[in-house]
Amino acid sequence: MPISPNQGSTGGGFAATLTGTGLTGATVVRFGTKPATITASSPTSVSVVAPSGAGVVDATVTTPAGTSNPVPFYYVLPPVVLDVSPSSGPVAGGATVTVTGRGLATATSVLFGGTAVTPTVLSDSELTAVSPAHAAGEVALAVVALGGSATAAGAFGFVAAPTVTGFSPVTGLPAGGTLVDITGTGLSTTTGVTFGAVPATFAVLSDTRVAAVAPAQAPGTVTIALTTTGGSDTAPGVFLYLL
Repeated sequence: MPISPNQGSTGGGFAATLTGTGLTGATVVRFGTKPATITASSPTSVSVVAPSGAGVVDATVTTPAGTSNPVPFYYVLPPVVLDVSPSSGPVAGGATVTVTGRGLATATSVLFGGTAVTPTVLSDSELTAVSPAHAAGEVALAVVALGGSATAAGAFGFVAAPTVTGFSPVTGLPAGGTLVDITGTGLSTTTGVTFGAVPATFAVLSDTRVAAVAPAQAPGTVTIALTTTGGSDTAPGVFLYLL
């Protein structure tokens, strides 16, 4: 006599169906010692709302003719979300987000606000999900699993692409080391600054300012590009490495 599903949340309250023969007039369905609420029955199936429980229990059906053979049912602990990385992504979606925690093996969906996506479960402690397109702003991120759901402690941010409006000074020495002030909008989630193809050390000062240290380069001109979790943009003009 199979039961479907054969696992569920320790908190109970979910629907389950036992199928078999000779189930006419089912009076009691038990999960271990606890009775379930019968919602529908027929000679070949009994639908119930499962009670709370823990571990592995025997599910049985009792009819006027007797009690069925037991079938195992597995209670699953609710998931726990410990970390979400990155904690923001572009409004266009497409960011691969890694969620770590516990009880993630049975995850069926990840909710970005009200939008559900199907995760890739890597282990009981890790899964990934690709963020959907969403308007700029912060939303709750939650993992839904057979054991229940869990919401991350911090919000997930959907970030518009940055706009770089300028930088100063516009020249530096080939040895590098020039401190360059980059201005624009949407810069608070900056993840990288490049001078030409060379990465630069940087510090985010605000949503409108990033300070970067020009790396060593041969004399000549290069463009400055800035990347955030929302996308990337290239500053107008060029930076000149003096002879």
